[in-house]
Amino acid sequence: MNFLQIASLLIVLAGAFGAINYLFLRLPSSIGILVVALVASLAAMGLDWLLPSIGITDTVRGVVEGIEFSGALLEGMLGLLLFAGALHVKLSDLREQAWTVALMATLGVAISTAVAGFGFMWLVGAPMLVALVFGALISPTDPVAVLGVLREANLRKSLETQIAGESLFNDGVGYVVFLLLVGLAWPSDEVHASGFVGAVQLFGKEAIGGAALGAFLGWMTFQVMKRIDDYPLEVLISLGLAFGGYELAVYLGVSGPIMAVVAGLFIGDIGTKFGMSEQTRKYVNAFWELIDEILNAVLFLLIGVEVFAVAFSVDALWAGIGAIALSLTARLAAVFVPVLLLSRWRKFGRDVVPIMTWGGLKGGISVALALSLPDSEWKPVILTSTYIVVLFSIIVQGLTIAPLARKLDREQELL
Repeated sequence: MNFLQIASLLIVLAGAFGAINYLFLRLPSSIGILVVALVASLAAMGLDWLLPSIGITDTVRGVVEGIEFSGALLEGMLGLLLFAGALHVKLSDLREQAWTVALMATLGVAISTAVAGFGFMWLVGAPMLVALVFGALISPTDPVAVLGVLREANLRKSLETQIAGESLFNDGVGYVVFLLLVGLAWPSDEVHASGFVGAVQLFGKEAIGGAALGAFLGWMTFQVMKRIDDYPLEVLISLGLAFGGYELAVYLGVSGPIMAVVAGLFIGDIGTKFGMSEQTRKYVNAFWELIDEILNAVLFLLIGVEVFAVAFSVDALWAGIGAIALSLTARLAAVFVPVLLLSRWRKFGRDVVPIMTWGGLKGGISVALALSLPDSEWKPVILTSTYIVVLFSIIVQGLTIAPLARKLDREQELL
């Protein structure tokens, strides 16, 4: 199938599964599409098991593998999704939570990578560096899943900003850490050859370079947009910034995710305040909300059908169940330590740690990173474990975080 046929199929299925969810399940839109896609995929696999002559599984698996989920997300959709998410986070709110967001997106990722990695090494017997690769890919919270859930949870502003800001930034940081550990775990990679110093230099180039590029492109785009009062053109310019900026970051060898977040924050705050008319602001926000919703639907559909690319075995299933506990433990440590360190200077509500732990959803980025790993004896168990963790995170945690937040909020009001 060519690109247009694949894109058409995904849009049709996302719309059809979304309608099924709306009419029968009534789950939050993205989660509902994932559930319907997963059930349909498992039903097709079950039918193929009952009637092997049909060959549905092999046919669908060929289509799914042809989509190249990892490349489609990391090199296509991710920049748009991060840019759209960052547009709705205000710099003034983020500045108030800067230390919390910064520590959780850096120290928190490091702690989570170590806890999940060493736990995975004990769980499946993988080499330390390979296990740490799993820790790195499962540590970032997925901003797509997190921001979607935040719309339903109705959290107080400070806590919402902490969760949203951290999910946007730890995604980019986690991606860079993942690349470094993959380079160290697989000897043929250039990072391994250059050693620890080279790894540190690469981290600095990716993270700092991505932030600098995002700030520069955001500022340049703002300078152009404030001289224009034509909302279709300004929407097009913002789209060009998200698309072109991400590809430029990839070409320059800096972090595309961090570039997209910084550029989105700049345009969403300074750009909308000082560079757009009221009409343009309305259309830009509406356009990016629509892009966000459509890409969310397609992404969660892809996660649901990606079950065809996962090699399930009894051992891998048990590893995946253990990995759920590992990822939650790692997430708890990643939240608790920064909160503990900052509690001497600022006060945190009693609900911060439980909500940020349970609300730190994993998503398509973790699956994409697992799929991008070099072929090895450990890739199947890493991919299966990652997929099981992501399904649990989105379906179970995603559907229960809003009731949990409301319950903790009522308890806090009674104190």
